[in-house]
Amino acid sequence: MTTTVIDDAPFTGFHKRLAIACSGGPLLDGYILSIVGTALIGMTDELQLSTTDISLIGASALIGMFIGGTLFGVLTDKIGREVMYTADLVVMAACSIFSFWAESVWLIVILRFILGMAVAADYPIATSLLGEWLPRKQRGTLLGFQIVAWYAGAVLAYVVGYICLTFFGPGSWRWQLASSALLCAFFLIIRQSTAPESPRWLAQHGRADEAARMVKKFLHVNISPAELVESGEESHPAQSSLREIFRPKYRKRTAFCCGFFLCQVAVLFAMLTFGPTILESFGMPAGTWMDTLGVALISMVFLVGCLPAMRLIDTVGRRPTIVWCFGLMVIPVLCIGLWPTMPTVLAFLMLCLYAFFCGGPNVLDWTYPNELFPTHIRATAVGFATSISRVGAAFGTYLLPWSLDHLGMGATFLYAAGLTAIGFLICVWGAPETKGRDLATASAQS
Repeated sequence: MTTTVIDDAPFTGFHKRLAIACSGGPLLDGYILSIVGTALIGMTDELQLSTTDISLIGASALIGMFIGGTLFGVLTDKIGREVMYTADLVVMAACSIFSFWAESVWLIVILRFILGMAVAADYPIATSLLGEWLPRKQRGTLLGFQIVAWYAGAVLAYVVGYICLTFFGPGSWRWQLASSALLCAFFLIIRQSTAPESPRWLAQHGRADEAARMVKKFLHVNISPAELVESGEESHPAQSSLREIFRPKYRKRTAFCCGFFLCQVAVLFAMLTFGPTILESFGMPAGTWMDTLGVALISMVFLVGCLPAMRLIDTVGRRPTIVWCFGLMVIPVLCIGLWPTMPTVLAFLMLCLYAFFCGGPNVLDWTYPNELFPTHIRATAVGFATSISRVGAAFGTYLLPWSLDHLGMGATFLYAAGLTAIGFLICVWGAPETKGRDLATASAQS
């Protein structure tokens, strides 16, 4: 029987440092995708952007994430978690710096497309590495913490955008886009001190002796190399591919993870990317600190909503948390759709309620795919689910400006409510319970 020494290991400072190091990708994702919302305020006038240009800039990073998640998820399962652990941060830093000198819409679109690929590469790398090291009792919480880092990045982006707009004016958009390079440098430094390979991946790829030494070094536990080879994983290394997650055994899990993730972020990303535009539609002054700070506050509520959800998934369970939260998310979006002329304060409250209830799905975005798939396809599943979710995010982000212009606020939010309701039904149909299970058991359950 496969050992559960990693699942039952004491929680130590090593796990905390690794969780912080792995949070760099999600934090940068939230920052990079949100900072463009404030940068567009100055960019629109200086580069004379059309509605189509704005939509392309908003969606380009998400399209890059679709390609990057699928491609690098498969590579991470084939060549290891550690190999690409820091390269993606170097690419992000370079693209951020080059954005400072961008003079055309298409150069910005290309740079943000590459940024999206690099960010998406980090999800299968970092979350798989983290999940494969964590004890079972902390796995849900610390994988959920990764999305908290995403919202921390989003909040930070809007705070930086607010400061830049207040003190340096709309012309500071270049500095806003380049500022993510500083965060890349910070996490590059942190990752140099804690970037071990996954012992589960090593054992599966015929390097069980090395895996046992790594467990001894970081967890201070002596273990036989043979005990680290998970049951059913011995013959899988050569078969690691995208096709694996569509086998009958994993097909429902793949559909569930991709489905709820897509329905969630299609609305969420559009709301955050064009938050100032939405608030302006409800009467807040356009292009001022009020709409920017308003979106920062909504982003903060997204973050706050994750905190009780991180507790609930380990007490109440994964399934009830995601089902109830998705159902509650429908209500405020539907209210805006039915009453699009509601007072600004009430509309702001509805957006905050949606943000708070979104905490449940948020903390399970990467927890579920890491728990429901075995080591040989774990990163592939995480990467593919991320990619599919970004199709929804790109779709929502691209269509939101058009929908507000042509259909109006009411119809736009009714469509958003419908998509959220589909996500609720997907969760009722497919959400399993993995609370308290070791990683091998969770991924092997039928």
